[in-house]
Amino acid sequence: MPLLSVEPETLQTLVIHLRAARSGPLPSACNRAIHAQVLEWFRQGDPNVSEAIHKSQESPFIISGLMSKRQETEAKAGNEFHFRIGLLSGNLMKPLLEGFQKLEDTPFSLAEFPFVIQSINMLPSTDLWVCSSSYTLLAKTPLILNELTLKYLSPVSFKLNTGQGIQAFPLLEAAFGSLYRRWNAFAPENLKLPKIHWNGWVSDYELRTEKVKIKNSVELGAVGWVTYRFPDPEQAKAATILAHFAFFSGVGRKTAMGMGQTRLDQIAPNMMQSLAS
Repeated sequence: MPLLSVEPETLQTLVIHLRAARSGPLPSACNRAIHAQVLEWFRQGDPNVSEAIHKSQESPFIISGLMSKRQETEAKAGNEFHFRIGLLSGNLMKPLLEGFQKLEDTPFSLAEFPFVIQSINMLPSTDLWVCSSSYTLLAKTPLILNELTLKYLSPVSFKLNTGQGIQAFPLLEAAFGSLYRRWNAFAPENLKLPKIHWNGWVSDYELRTEKVKIKNSVELGAVGWVTYRFPDPEQAKAATILAHFAFFSGVGRKTAMGMGQTRLDQIAPNMMQSLAS
């Protein structure tokens, strides 16, 4: 696998394709195991990067849960599965790929079920879930939308401002406040957004609650779509930037454990390789 030279401000998603190494019931909860495996790849590539990620208040990567073409509860040896990784810094690409290289022929287990890596896809336009962009490109959005629809593909939830309690409904302030914090945590200094007191509302939605098991706990979140309206043009511009960013960053809590996988319903042309095509 050739290692790429990637600019630090690059945003990237990759899809990891796996094969089941044996037949048997699939584990009901893989998200934490996938998170641990990704950290192990980082550790193999650069232990300092892995340690920095582990100590970070905002995770610089997200994952999806384990997916397959069919909703399977049992696997036969050779069945194919995949999950995706989103990186919020181009600096993470090199250690991650070096970790892959060191372990690519080594079987590994997710929640005690063995898999082998079949392939790693990081080329935009070859997979719906593979995409690349940059903070600069997203900040120069040619299209400002005063109405945005976010699709929540895995359960999303938010910690209440009081610090106690969890809210599943993605209110405008919660969803875009989450995106704003993550953007300002990782964007170059000259692209950080000024403080925003959001002035808008939810104009339509279709949501259901769904549970996801993460190791020994069960998290409740919302899945579906929400349309947000922003009457202020400046806030609409910031919201359009952040809505595109959501594909890489996720929204809400535990995005590094597979929650809050999100995409904008209407992608502006040329801002994100793959999704706009």
